[in-house]
Amino acid sequence: MNLEIEIAGKRFKNPVTTASGTFGSGAEYEEFVDLSALGAVTTKGVANVPWEGNPTPRIAETCSGMLNAVGLQNPGIDLFCRRDIPHLIRQNASIIVNVCGRTIKDYVEVVERLSDEPVSLLEINVSCPNVKAGGIAFGQNPDALYEITRAVKEKARQPVVMKLSPNVTDITEMAKAAEAGGCDALSLINTITGMKIDIHRRSFVLANKTGGLSGPAIHPVAVRMIWQVHQAVSLPLIGMGGVMTGEDAIELMMAGASMVAVGTANFHDPAASIRVLEGIKDYMTQYNIEDIHEIIGCV
Repeated sequence: MNLEIEIAGKRFKNPVTTASGTFGSGAEYEEFVDLSALGAVTTKGVANVPWEGNPTPRIAETCSGMLNAVGLQNPGIDLFCRRDIPHLIRQNASIIVNVCGRTIKDYVEVVERLSDEPVSLLEINVSCPNVKAGGIAFGQNPDALYEITRAVKEKARQPVVMKLSPNVTDITEMAKAAEAGGCDALSLINTITGMKIDIHRRSFVLANKTGGLSGPAIHPVAVRMIWQVHQAVSLPLIGMGGVMTGEDAIELMMAGASMVAVGTANFHDPAASIRVLEGIKDYMTQYNIEDIHEIIGCV
């Protein structure tokens, strides 16, 4: 049974990774997951300087999912390189680093800092607000997305994966802009903007008012958008959005994803990523599939 996949010239032992922001840098999950067994560990977003994130409360449970407004809290690239990357290397994990910033310059600084680090892929989180453009996310404007993709790709030594926001009218327009900017792959979908109100207190549940909806509730949206993007561009895709089981992962792969990321499920079950991987193997055995590539984009 062949589970190995390749994205932008980088080989991974299997198609399962973790979704940024749900797995830290792996250390807190080691009791439950052999990090070396995963295709890769995708780290929490890292910026050029430490970010405190948003005020609390910033997490809320919803029907079939959760809302988060953590605000990309992170220790900054210097500590990340000193502490987290060496730790992942000691665990024999392949590393995908999620990069965030508020301006193009911020992103470029992180990418340059990572140039000589043993990192497989750079996942660029374009859902961050572009403060130079009044807080509009890079990923919601095709021109801004093209510019940041081009700027990052110019400086990056590792392959660049642009993480697309679903909070747009036409996801294919954004995918084409990132492809035109020169990226090597795309990941999607990020969280969908949502809100929750405490009707007894007559107030917002999250201090930030809005948050990102993730979990099973967004899975059908992810399937649809991944399929649309797979038809629109010729780039490899990392799919995510409500992956709870191996069958969920297979669905995203049939829609066009070469790799899948497990996110919210990690909070429900710390070993979810391994369980998803085993589910993929069980499916392949059930249908006598010898090579994972048989199902990628098969619909």
